[in-house]
Amino acid sequence: MSYHFFAAISRMKYIDRWQLMRNSREENLCEHSMEVAMIAHALCVIGNVRYGKDLDADRAAVIGLYHDASEIITGDMPTPVKYYGDEIRTAYKKVEAVAENRLLTKLPEDLAPVYRSIFGTDENPDPAAGEAAESGRYMRRLVKAADKLSALIKCMDETAAGNTEFRTAMQSTRKALDAMAQELPEVRDFMEDFLPSYGRTLDELA
Repeated sequence: MSYHFFAAISRMKYIDRWQLMRNSREENLCEHSMEVAMIAHALCVIGNVRYGKDLDADRAAVIGLYHDASEIITGDMPTPVKYYGDEIRTAYKKVEAVAENRLLTKLPEDLAPVYRSIFGTDENPDPAAGEAAESGRYMRRLVKAADKLSALIKCMDETAAGNTEFRTAMQSTRKALDAMAQELPEVRDFMEDFLPSYGRTLDELA
């Protein structure tokens, strides 16, 4: 029997992001997911090395790779639409869950639980798991922060290219990240240590 999961996942490269906005360079979902995975891994490393956390950086990277997999079925829902109100937000969460479950049916039964845990909203929902559950929840917050950081980097690239279309998106995304950084020191450190280098020329980076 043939299973379609990975063939479906590979189609992330055909899903364009920021579709309601004029882009100087198109960004596809595959590119975005790789960047989120890389940043999520870095945030966990920062947490472990600088703040004594016990976060699974490798797992965070994998979660980052698959964090928007449902968009293979739903497409990229523009942020202003997705978060327009509680009713739409709740409805979209249900659509995402249906899409994720649809993807999971494309796996053999013995492999599906592994990927279901990657897609899940809670690393370990069992309250008895204690610190392990809390660490998992914290790690997923860092993945969400990595998603925001990737969006900010895209906005920075576009505005640096003279595209004013992304100006307000950059302001709102930066504001959201500043709020996250108040509770997540890893985000603050990444923004201070690494974010300023984005947008520099290859010669400057070398």
